[in-house]
Amino acid sequence: MPVGLIIRKQPGVTRWVKWIWRPVALIPGAGPAEWRELRRDGDVVDYHAATMNLMVFSSDTDSYRVTLNARVPSIYVVMKDAESPVNDCPWTPKLITANAYEGQGYNESGEGLVELVPMPVPMIAWLRDFVETHHVEEEFIKRRRDKKRVDLVEDGKGDIRIRQTSDVFRAPRNSSGRLN
Repeated sequence: MPVGLIIRKQPGVTRWVKWIWRPVALIPGAGPAEWRELRRDGDVVDYHAATMNLMVFSSDTDSYRVTLNARVPSIYVVMKDAESPVNDCPWTPKLITANAYEGQGYNESGEGLVELVPMPVPMIAWLRDFVETHHVEEEFIKRRRDKKRVDLVEDGKGDIRIRQTSDVFRAPRNSSGRLN
């Protein structure tokens, strides 16, 4: 699904940051655009920065359920440092995703800027329909212990007091053969 990304430029609140750039809205089904000014209110300017494809996969429906069950269902917007800034924006949109786990991974990596942008109602309905159509509940299977016998004795394996050349886990020795 093509999704337009709206980025807002507003004055910074400190003398060290002149401008704040944040993704603030999404336009489902938007046409192509590159940094087209949509609205200006004094120093605050909204740009249609890019139109990106929101790709969903049937294997990720568990994550989409997490996204839809959030207090405010949102899309993760991942932005990277701009190599050649447009309109003085230090960020370039990299990707948008509805996958909560993927978004969290980008957030934890610390690379770039990751923001949550609330999903419009039609996008929520579209994603919910996709999940209802493709989700397959996986049955939880409890892992069982191996049937390995634990009562067997393996004398000398891993014991540094017993000299044994076949032990790959032995402690390293000096040339005299003594421990320390």
